[in-house]
Amino acid sequence: MQTAVQDTEVDRYARCVEVSKRVRWEIDRDVIRGRVMDFSTKFLPDGLSGVRDLAFLTTEEQRLVSQIQGRTYANMFGLVERFITVKVLELSHERGLGDQVALEALVRLSDEEIKHQELFRRLEAMTAAGMPAGYAFAPEPNRVAQAVLASSTWAVLGLTCHIELFTLAHYLQAIEHEAGISELWKDVFRYHWLEESQHAILDELEWRREDAALTKEQRDAGVADLIELVRAVDAILQVQATADGEYFIGACERDLARDQAEAVRKSFLRAYRWQYIGSGVTDERFLKILGSLVDADQAARIQSALRPILASRQAS
Repeated sequence: MQTAVQDTEVDRYARCVEVSKRVRWEIDRDVIRGRVMDFSTKFLPDGLSGVRDLAFLTTEEQRLVSQIQGRTYANMFGLVERFITVKVLELSHERGLGDQVALEALVRLSDEEIKHQELFRRLEAMTAAGMPAGYAFAPEPNRVAQAVLASSTWAVLGLTCHIELFTLAHYLQAIEHEAGISELWKDVFRYHWLEESQHAILDELEWRREDAALTKEQRDAGVADLIELVRAVDAILQVQATADGEYFIGACERDLARDQAEAVRKSFLRAYRWQYIGSGVTDERFLKILGSLVDADQAARIQSALRPILASRQAS
């Protein structure tokens, strides 16, 4: 039985390598293709941006909300893919004299994540060129990466798996079929999805491999680390949502009433909590993986920590 499981894992690493080679894309040739940012379109769909909660905004104002959130989306992914790359390189080092198929899969993943960082840096520059002055992305990527990587490998892999699964969900559930979104942004999400589909498989394999080596006490510590990482992500989102809400209010061409301005601020936080936490931790595939690794008490601890974060979405 054990041999069969191992053979299945080898096959999954090999398939990730094969698909990685087949779907390989380049930033300029396949994604940007000489295009400029079209500011007459939305960057994120309504289901992610949450603009349906802001019915008092005009169509143009709702579009600006989407564009601000799209800019932050690019910056957030430039941030998270930095610590993901470092962790994967660390895991690759452990495989250096071992399974060479798994090694190749992980090396290709790290190469693709570095490419994704470049893509999102390019998007930030292209977006900045056509938006009002005053936008600021608060988190410093290296400092965040150092803080994340100080946590246990089990927790970092859990956070990474969650991130890459919600990336897939965003494209398949919200972006692929919605009209009115920038064609360039649609291509960004589609090409990102093509490679992240393999990354999510590798995340699961590596997370399970790490989990198999832990005692219950070590796993308990990993659960505590994962909870703290999610709380740290939420703290970042609160700061960025405040900054982006104020940026929108300042860039808006009319004065919003006090209650409208407050609704905008709350809407940004609800949207960001859903985009970067809720859409991942409620994903069926993520729940299945996590549920197979933790016991009932550990699962209850995680759910208790998530409850106040998810409540803001349910209240909208």
